[in-house]
Amino acid sequence: MEKILLEAQDITVNYGAIKALSGFSLKLMEHEIVSVIGANGAGKSTFMNALMGMVRITGGKFFLEGSPLSSKNYKIVRSGLSLVPEGRRIFTPLTVEENLRIGAFSRKNRNEIRDDYDWIFSLFPILKERLKQYAGTLSGGEQQMLAIGRALMAKPKILLLDEPSLGLAPIIIQNIFKELKRINEQGVSILLVEQNAKQALLLSHRAYVLQTGRLLKEGFSRDLLEDSDIKAAYLGQSS
Repeated sequence: MEKILLEAQDITVNYGAIKALSGFSLKLMEHEIVSVIGANGAGKSTFMNALMGMVRITGGKFFLEGSPLSSKNYKIVRSGLSLVPEGRRIFTPLTVEENLRIGAFSRKNRNEIRDDYDWIFSLFPILKERLKQYAGTLSGGEQQMLAIGRALMAKPKILLLDEPSLGLAPIIIQNIFKELKRINEQGVSILLVEQNAKQALLLSHRAYVLQTGRLLKEGFSRDLLEDSDIKAAYLGQSS
């Protein structure tokens, strides 16, 4: 039986009088891909930022492998969580190589770091070709690959992705999601929040549906793909 790797219990986040998340709970098992889907403003990115310690929670707790998760961002990264933020947020004046090196800032073993460079280049060969190129000159898809590669250089137990399909062409989205599946198959658990509900459900094992900060539905992704309410609200299909 797979163990619970990450657990969020009754997470609440307020922005002044606005309740962005209201008692949201989630579990991510070891070796699993879990997606959180919902419309813009549902609270998806707020949840991810709260998990990474970038937004203060007003209620609830996070646990990693059964122990309370620190609220300090650098400790969260060192404990095994690595975020690919919405909009990528790569360091555009730096080269591809420098961006990747920043991802490994907390690591010491040079041999392992070198091995992970090779792994990332096997996932995204274009990054090896662009190694000395300034990140700001890359295409949108290449920048997203770089953002994922930078996050992987931290050697995470859990890769977190916030809207990885944002602004990308459908063929690029398909290619990136195919590599995310490979990353998971090689032992990295994945938690992603995504407006592109169909792609998220096709990739993930289980999913949670957020609506205005509250859990609407949860279940196996294959079941949610066939759910008439989910089809109508998020997949652009009528029952």
